[in-house]
Amino acid sequence: MAAGRYDAVEIAEVSIPDGVGGQRTVRYLRRRRVLDPRDVRAVATHRVDAADRLDLVAARYLGDPLAAWQVCDANAALDPDELTEPGTEGDLLVIPFPQAAP
Repeated sequence: MAAGRYDAVEIAEVSIPDGVGGQRTVRYLRRRRVLDPRDVRAVATHRVDAADRLDLVAARYLGDPLAAWQVCDANAALDPDELTEPGTEGDLLVIPFPQAAP
């Protein structure tokens, strides 16, 4: 199974006022480093078809539907649906070599 998109991201903490004179600790994920799509090594390209779903494309090429985030990163997509939504038929998707979370 592919590593999750945020598995390797460090968790940080900050103390902030709680509004009643005390402090509370807030935990958050640090920024995730994303590779520049120009630096991605492609294992394949995929021409989008009207019936495509990103999880199925990832399963076909990377062996795991949960690796769809890797296809998103390789194609600089913040919203996974934008890669296979209506109107994208014929577009080429870069399929990256499988990787561990950055």
